[in-house]
Amino acid sequence: MTGRLDSRSLTLFLAVADALSFRQAAEALHLSQPPLSRAIRELEERLGMRLFDRNTQGVTVTDAGRRLLPYARSIAKLLRQAEAELASQAVPATLRLGLTSSAEPTWFRGLVERLEALHPGTAVSAVSDTSPRLVRQLRAGKLDAAFIALPTDTRELDVMELDRLPMVVAMRSSHPLAKRKVVRLTDLALESVFWFERARQPAFYDHCQHIFNRYGFAPPKLREPADHHVLLAEVAGGRGMALLPKSFIGLRRAGVVYRALAEGDELAVGIGLATPKDRQTVRSMVAQAVRATDV
Repeated sequence: MTGRLDSRSLTLFLAVADALSFRQAAEALHLSQPPLSRAIRELEERLGMRLFDRNTQGVTVTDAGRRLLPYARSIAKLLRQAEAELASQAVPATLRLGLTSSAEPTWFRGLVERLEALHPGTAVSAVSDTSPRLVRQLRAGKLDAAFIALPTDTRELDVMELDRLPMVVAMRSSHPLAKRKVVRLTDLALESVFWFERARQPAFYDHCQHIFNRYGFAPPKLREPADHHVLLAEVAGGRGMALLPKSFIGLRRAGVVYRALAEGDELAVGIGLATPKDRQTVRSMVAQAVRATDV
């Protein structure tokens, strides 16, 4: 029987056996029905036995088809495993990378260039977005890897935490609290504080709210602008204060100073590298570029 079976024929056979309908199997395979029916007939002729009985009541699998079925499933599973193994070890020609807009660790700078220098055959493109959106793009196969803020809902993904950024307070330089090196949440209780909407980062929002509740921190809240340069302009204008990851200290703005927050470590945002579970090579490539930074 050498040469009578092949992977394509087994794929078509499995589709019909699972659907028990040539029409539904053809739709699942993105084929028209006549070529599928013809391919199954040719397979039956090569094997010298019927695999399906067709009648006005529908399609049933014959005894011969039932004997073939477990072998076909095993072969299909082995092929999927082989493809996944090869994909996990392959160095991609293009790497689509996501960067969280929630924080800006210093090692983000030059990251794309380091990746391309370490892997000359790979072209890297990067997009910035909120962590939940980056996670959705990873799950949809639109990104290969993403740096996300933690905590975030990362089910179905592998996540490696790379950094933790304590929260600091951005305030107007003329504010009386600017004279202190460290401030506490209780010091800000009566201050208007810019804060992000829960929809932007639900898991991190809930984490911070838990800490706020512990300290009884419930200041007047202002809607935080998505653009951090706009946010700092509002802070400089004295409209309110902002709690930001420590990495934002690198964003200088006249009239704005940053002060350490006593509870900053408890409110820290983590930075994690998220990848699909079958992309070990991509994960190693990106982690290597992070380690290569001089920061």
